Amino acid sequence: MSWWGQLWSLETVTVLVLALAAVVYARGWARLRRRMPHRFRGLQLLAFLAGLDALLVAVASPLEARAAESLAAHMTQHVILMMVSPPLLWLGAPMAPILRGLPEVAMRMAIGVLAWAPVRRGGRVITHPAVGLLSFTVVAWAWHVPALYEVALRSHAWHHVEHICFLTTALLFWWPVVQPWPSRPRWPRWTMIPYLLLAEVQNTLLAAVFTFVGRAMYPTYAATAARTGASALDDQVAAGLIMWGGGSLALLLPAAWVALELLAPARSRQSARPAHPRPIPPPAL
Repeated sequence: MSWWGQLWSLETVTVLVLALAAVVYARGWARLRRRMPHRFRGLQLLAFLAGLDALLVAVASPLEARAAESLAAHMTQHVILMMVSPPLLWLGAPMAPILRGLPEVAMRMAIGVLAWAPVRRGGRVITHPAVGLLSFTVVAWAWHVPALYEVALRSHAWHHVEHICFLTTALLFWWPVVQPWPSRPRWPRWTMIPYLLLAEVQNTLLAAVFTFVGRAMYPTYAATAARTGASALDDQVAAGLIMWGGGSLALLLPAAWVALELLAPARSRQSARPAHPRPIPPPAL
């Protein structure tokens, strides 16, 4: 590959796109913070930038090269793309800051596109929680089927398609959990607890396949291990544990948070009620 091709590799373009997203968001966030300081706080800026940094680690760091030789490294990428980066990005409430950070002409064009009736209808469909959970589950299982996984290992282009599928479906999955401002929930808040628990069940089952199947599932990793003297099965078990531990933590902690969030108003109402005085016994005669 020529120096020009190396300069404009997909990884380089990814870094530039993420850097541009950070600049646009920060510009819009600063403008909105001056007008609505109660709505746009420093934690939102920090969350969005952390989400971009997580993407950078997943797809444009030495982890990307290591993923071609190690299933554990590849699984770490998948956990970051599906469990770490998307909720952080949504916690930044990025819609308004990104629009406000664009140049005036681009902002007006983007608002016009988003206001177009087919786009609005399509947006309502894909942001439905059922669509998010179903797509998240199907994509996670489908891309780990050995035949499809081997295609992604042998083709750089398909490897990136795989990652795009993971990221986009994860963004849809985490949308109703975080519910970034100014969007409105489609399901009651309590439904996010079974929603997250169902995702945890499928994540645990898939992780258990890697951990307990007892044989190397992917020929490419088996061949690499044979050349280097490593154990492909040990690497696969490590990948299963990464999916199990990382995925469970990422899904169960928000479920617990939602539960506490729902219990908090009940506790505050109960504490606000006046205590019933104990009856005063009649004086002894």
